[in-house]
Amino acid sequence: MNPYNPFLYKTGADRLKDPFLIGSLLVMSIGIGFVIARGGFTVASVLMVLPFLAYALNRLIAKPEIGLTFAFIINFILMGLTRYLPIKLGYVMDITLVVIYIAIFFHYFDRRWPIKSLKLDLVILAVIWFIYICMELFNPEAISKAAWFASFRGIGFYMLLTIPLVFMLYNSPRHLDKFLMIWGIFSILASVKAWIQLNIGPDAWEERWLYEGGGAVTHILLGNLRAFSFYTDAGQFGAAQAQIGLIATILMFNEKDTKKRIFWIVVMIAGYYGMSSSGTRGAIFVPMAGLFLYMILRKNVKVIFIGSILFLLFYSFFRFTYIGNSNYQIYRMRSAFVPEEDASYQVRLANQRLFEQYLKTRPFGGGIGHAGNRALQYTPDAFLANVATDSWFVLIWAETGIVGLYLHLFIIGFIIGKGTFICMFQIKNQDLFVKTGALLAGIFGIIVASYGNAILGQFPTGLLIYASMAYVFIAPDLDEQLQESSIENQSQISA
Repeated sequence: MNPYNPFLYKTGADRLKDPFLIGSLLVMSIGIGFVIARGGFTVASVLMVLPFLAYALNRLIAKPEIGLTFAFIINFILMGLTRYLPIKLGYVMDITLVVIYIAIFFHYFDRRWPIKSLKLDLVILAVIWFIYICMELFNPEAISKAAWFASFRGIGFYMLLTIPLVFMLYNSPRHLDKFLMIWGIFSILASVKAWIQLNIGPDAWEERWLYEGGGAVTHILLGNLRAFSFYTDAGQFGAAQAQIGLIATILMFNEKDTKKRIFWIVVMIAGYYGMSSSGTRGAIFVPMAGLFLYMILRKNVKVIFIGSILFLLFYSFFRFTYIGNSNYQIYRMRSAFVPEEDASYQVRLANQRLFEQYLKTRPFGGGIGHAGNRALQYTPDAFLANVATDSWFVLIWAETGIVGLYLHLFIIGFIIGKGTFICMFQIKNQDLFVKTGALLAGIFGIIVASYGNAILGQFPTGLLIYASMAYVFIAPDLDEQLQESSIENQSQISA
């Protein structure tokens, strides 16, 4: 017997007959109409969006990992959107990451937090670096608090927020695959956009950025456009695409699934095309340095020997020949291998000598946000703002001093060192080893390339590097999950 009797329950239509409900809806409608009439289109837009925001927040609290997926996606397009929207969108990432932490708080309000998933050494390093960045607020050389606030996020804040989120929310082999897939898809789209810029031309908003915003100074050289896609600039685009090209190369050779292999081949081609179309000379050192480290991780003498021969041939091609110089992208990359003939490299060395003299009596630097192009907005007459930093490490040196530079290098060295140990001796699953090794190789490649360009703390590279660090350190746990899954599958088969 079915206990449900439809005649004993009120339907939605029956409830609408309730005079109190009708009155409430009427009063609410009049109130909303009054607010819209007084507030105009802006208030109406906010009221229209509120139900969707409420639903999104509900889903986020129920499943906080959705927020991190969203963060990884907008990480690629935020800076590109600023060319089309007259608002600062960088703070969207800050808000997103903070809201994810709030969602985690409510999600685990009545249950135990996943603290065990945190790898404390990496988190502690991120905390130490962030504390040092915060202490720079009291640097006597710093004259602008606004400059600190505008710059501290890329240097240390995103590292502090991103790494624990990966540990707590994206901590399974499935999440690692999802992270790599998002990265690959948006890198393909980025190279498609670059192709359009070179072959069809920049759109009206991009031309305005080039010719009115000053972008043409560094992006149109000898009449040739350096593609920047929907990234901050060509330097960032080239290095980012070189990194994913390197990762895709490693994953492609290991992938057994035909469809996935084709996907990574496409990503690899798109990555290297993006690297070359950007005209970023230093980007070529990302795959070179990354593949060198990956060969060491393999612990295979034959692979190291063959790879070394290929590296010598590659270097000789660019250093001692003129083949392909008719192609602007090849010509520009070749100049990276003959720095003694490159005027811009000599200027960089001269600038570094100026920094050396200035920082001799300033062990804590000139203050966060007080060096490089961004500083011109806040301290246009200061010495540091009027000498190009170019390199990420020179930027850290200028803003945090020799003390900050040594601390930064120690943190990076520890991450690369322990990451190498994890890959070489702690991971048993071959597929996971390849993915983790590819991520570590990408980190190392970006670090090497950051000597020539301020790449590390910008969108989208910053978040991707910090997430990659987290995956390298959590790899032993992922390895255990894969082993347990394999044992369960074997038990089910035998049963």
